[in-house]
Amino acid sequence: MNIVIEVLQLFVLILLAFCMFFGLGFILNMLLKTTWFPIYAYIIFVVGLVYWTWGHETFLENISGYTLADYLPLISGLAGAVLSGYTIRLLRVKGYKMF
Repeated sequence: MNIVIEVLQLFVLILLAFCMFFGLGFILNMLLKTTWFPIYAYIIFVVGLVYWTWGHETFLENISGYTLADYLPLISGLAGAVLSGYTIRLLRVKGYKMF
């Protein structure tokens, strides 16, 4: 029963990270009129997060200390930021001038 709850929590975290970074990227794209800025901001966010959790070990020891449950939300957040850029780009091609 405990493993089911953990998998459900991981699924919710993945979905939440995707939706949060898609929404933030979409809003940033609308306000700043830049297509790929949210991806660069996301990369800076992830580098800051890794640096903040860094202990006294080497880079490889720090990266290998993360598990699949740590990487999946980061990947889904990046997918949300990339998809927001493609969505804004598609809307601009289709003729929506406010984007």
